[in-house]
Amino acid sequence: MTENILPRVDAADIQAARSIPASIGIVVAASALVALCAHVSVPLLFTPVPMSLAPFAVLSLGLLLGPRLAFASLCVYLSEGAAGLPVFSPQGPSGILHLMGPTGGYLMSYPFAAALAGYLFRLKLGRLAPGSFAQAVGSAGVASAVILVAGASWLELLTHMDIRLILAQAVVPFLPGDVLKVFAAAGAAIGIRGWMLRRRAEN
Repeated sequence: MTENILPRVDAADIQAARSIPASIGIVVAASALVALCAHVSVPLLFTPVPMSLAPFAVLSLGLLLGPRLAFASLCVYLSEGAAGLPVFSPQGPSGILHLMGPTGGYLMSYPFAAALAGYLFRLKLGRLAPGSFAQAVGSAGVASAVILVAGASWLELLTHMDIRLILAQAVVPFLPGDVLKVFAAAGAAIGIRGWMLRRRAEN
């Protein structure tokens, strides 16, 4: 009689329970990686937006973790920054004021850009094989464009500057670096995924 009352626990339930602490650890570690890359930033004299490695981390995490974990990781990152932890770029104020500043649009787009990169990377797109280097580049490229558009749109709302000046300050200076970040993130994601698959096969 007792056996009929107690809920049945199968292997899938046990595996799901075990994966929760692992997912939390991944999310926290991923947010720390973004914070580390955000501190690698160079201020530019002609724009309030510094050049930073944070987008590289955002794109890489999206490709590696998939849309859900990547979105959660970047939400945790933004929450840490809003709470006053030193995770944002050292250029600018700390805490919630940083999110309200000229780089707020870039920052707020991070969870969505990472999730989009992860989603597109796993999607069947025409002749591109899911998980291929070409698809990684394309997915990261689209996500990078989302970050730039969001950053430029926020800066325009904040300053009401002419669109040509917005492009000159928030988009054009970052295009060469963002192209490098897209290819670097794609290469890192493919390399790490390949290494993990080999390790799994060996074990």
